[in-house]
Amino acid sequence: MEALYGALEAGRVGIFESPTGTGKSLSLICGALSWLRDWEEKKRQEEARLLEGLSPAEPGHPGSTDTAGEPDWVTAFVQRKEERDKVDRLKEEQIRRKKREDRLEKIRNNVQLKYAAKRKRSEEEEMKRLLQLSKEALSQGAGADVLDQLDHNEEELILAEYESDEEKKVVSGLEEDDDDLEEEHVTKIYYCSRTHSQLSQFVREVQKSPFGKDTRLVSLGSRQNLCVNEEVRRLGALQLINDRCMEMQKNKHEKKSDEENEGKKRRVSRAVCPFYSYEQMQFLRDEVLVEVKDIEQLVSLGRETKACPYYGSRYAIPAAQLVVLPYQMLLHEPTRSAAGIKLKDQVVIIDEAHNLIDTITCIHSAEVSGSQLCCAHSQLSQYMERYRKRLKAKNLMYIKQILYLLERFVAMLGGNVNQNPGCQTVSQTGTVLKSVNDFLFQSQIDNINLFKVQRYCEKSLISRKLFGFVERYGGPATAVKNKENQKMAGLQNFLLTLQQGSDKEAGTPQSPPVEAENDQLRAASPLMQIEGFLSALTNANQDGRVILNRQGTVGQSSLKFLLLNPAVHFAKVVEECRAVIIAGGTMQPVADFREQLLSCAGVDPARVLEFSCGHVIPPENILPIILCNGPSNQQLEFTYQTRDLPQMMDETGRILCNLCNVIPGGVVCFFPSYEYEKQVYAHWEKTGLLTRLATKKKIFQEPKKANQVEQVLVEYAKCIKRCSQAGGQMTGALLLSVVGGKMSEGINFSDDLGRCVIMVGMPYPNIKSPELQEKMAWLDKTMPRAAGQAPSRTLIENLCMKAVNQSIGRAIRHQKDFASILLLDHRYARPAIFNKLPQWIRERTQVKPAFGSAFAELRKFHRGKLDAL
Repeated sequence: MEALYGALEAGRVGIFESPTGTGKSLSLICGALSWLRDWEEKKRQEEARLLEGLSPAEPGHPGSTDTAGEPDWVTAFVQRKEERDKVDRLKEEQIRRKKREDRLEKIRNNVQLKYAAKRKRSEEEEMKRLLQLSKEALSQGAGADVLDQLDHNEEELILAEYESDEEKKVVSGLEEDDDDLEEEHVTKIYYCSRTHSQLSQFVREVQKSPFGKDTRLVSLGSRQNLCVNEEVRRLGALQLINDRCMEMQKNKHEKKSDEENEGKKRRVSRAVCPFYSYEQMQFLRDEVLVEVKDIEQLVSLGRETKACPYYGSRYAIPAAQLVVLPYQMLLHEPTRSAAGIKLKDQVVIIDEAHNLIDTITCIHSAEVSGSQLCCAHSQLSQYMERYRKRLKAKNLMYIKQILYLLERFVAMLGGNVNQNPGCQTVSQTGTVLKSVNDFLFQSQIDNINLFKVQRYCEKSLISRKLFGFVERYGGPATAVKNKENQKMAGLQNFLLTLQQGSDKEAGTPQSPPVEAENDQLRAASPLMQIEGFLSALTNANQDGRVILNRQGTVGQSSLKFLLLNPAVHFAKVVEECRAVIIAGGTMQPVADFREQLLSCAGVDPARVLEFSCGHVIPPENILPIILCNGPSNQQLEFTYQTRDLPQMMDETGRILCNLCNVIPGGVVCFFPSYEYEKQVYAHWEKTGLLTRLATKKKIFQEPKKANQVEQVLVEYAKCIKRCSQAGGQMTGALLLSVVGGKMSEGINFSDDLGRCVIMVGMPYPNIKSPELQEKMAWLDKTMPRAAGQAPSRTLIENLCMKAVNQSIGRAIRHQKDFASILLLDHRYARPAIFNKLPQWIRERTQVKPAFGSAFAELRKFHRGKLDAL
């Protein structure tokens, strides 16, 4: 806490490491909020001095001249004016702050106010209902005008007139002006973590902390997590929810202008969101600031108050002291701007930051398949033909540009957009990497302004319109109603063949619901995916590469933008913020953060602070061992060349058989990949070793599909509990997992669930991967050699050890927990690798050349612990 307080006070960039179970979250909360409280108090005292006219900065003495050579009276006048302006600003801020505090205090203490707001909502709803009934009655009496136009509700599929490429002031979506909207952002802390569940856990810690009652906290999330409009939520996929929400807002603003021009032209009514009410969102904003709430509580409040939690929470940002958000929202600049997040002179804490570099790379990388490109071209062509007469010139121009881009992208994969991608064979297969500029020149699109196309897609909501169009005409259940619609049948059949083609190519069984939903989105609205790729192509030439992956058919081939320099997107965060804290349970090796992220982002090394604390468990509660040889004295070295040898797989099996005889409860064994785990399992099955293992431990395998993980974990835990209660020969369970899989991160194997973690070999990444090779080449070109070793070699070792540290960190989750850790490979003992282990594990690790002495240590350790229990 002291180190954190000091880093925030001095405006440093800190890399903080604190193992799971050591109270990291509470330390971050108390350290950061203590600093914020003191900072606010200091600021208040400074303001009071200024307002009383006791400013420490006095004007120059009469008769003197300043360094710039100005006469003293000019200097004095300028200084006095600056001070007067500052005092005026402070007075305005004080009035605003007082107004906000009074309002929140009133809400906090006056329950009647809540009931009054609730009653008013009910009255408004009744009024709307009656008004709707009246309108319906009138329309029935008058006889509805038959518009000489498209089918009912089809009007909303047509793109609105796109007026200009120039930046316009973004419509805020608010219905009335209010002083609160002009409120300055108070100094605040932005706390980010990886998942919504981790954020909810953090908010619960804040609620329990000494700061829980007095902190103005707001939780931000995606529309997928915060939307309370069931009609929109049913869309499922994030991109569809986003676009539908934006469209409903747009409809709300257009509705006003339509009402003004009602006499001129009758229009089809367009859906607006009933939760997008400024007055109700204001009420929700104040409720959020009055009492700390997590995402779930925020959604419940939104339903209760009939207000949108997504926008209501954003309106609370300026006055909030602590903003809790997923780190994708903070690290992606367009998302950050859209949310109204201002980082200037603020504090950012990024928790669970062990994979921060990968996260930034993934957020700003994008991939599209040949199937998606051809499908988008077909859909957009059909859309343009259908509505050509109704579209304005500028819309047609941009649609033609997008069609041309799609055509050229498919040509780069060796295909033709007018033919089925599943039937077009690629003549030259393989992977080719190109710089952004080379790709633009070779695909002959360097004369198109991608920034303007990207802005058009964003503002016109074309992908949403296209999705609505395909929903209407593209589904297999849709009946082709009349002659005019006959031409839609072509699109329908094309989509069906695409879907069947991709199913045949994949050769996979039926996907679980979530994956099926994403597949449906990709097939129904590929333009949404392609927009991400277009956006990625606007990165600077030196910061990324385009990967052309040509496989059997054009449909299977893909284009991918790979970001090589994540620092360019992180630089703005560290430049604008007062202080940035990167924290995690396992941050080793930290060299990646220093060199690839901070150094490349231009951070002065003197500004960087490293802090690492040990674990709270006593030294005797952990036994880490590096094992160099197996029971039959076979050297343990799991390289790509040796790990497939039968003797290596046999030796691994013998080690596990011996360990399962003496280790109680659960044993988690990590393999470098799913393929290797399957290979070893099949070998043990064939040799009968699996049967021997199964006499002591029930064997579970990590599933590849995410929706099956929970079930396996539940069964694994039940089995261990059953064995510990029943006694007998079966002593627990063995879970065969994969490094980088579903169980190597975020899963808690505490107590009996993880009495031993075994790491089979060293999980080096695949250096034949074109992406990794390009990253290595880029690092060797841009980074200096460290300790005589090429940066690319350091990268490979760091990627390996980050994965190892994450996996072995699944055990030892609290102060009284105990476990043994076994690293099966003699290479772990090399100093360059050994020093990359977390300090609290490293200082207790024993290197054992022979299996006998290692086995004796493990037996003694676990027997001692069982006796103590």
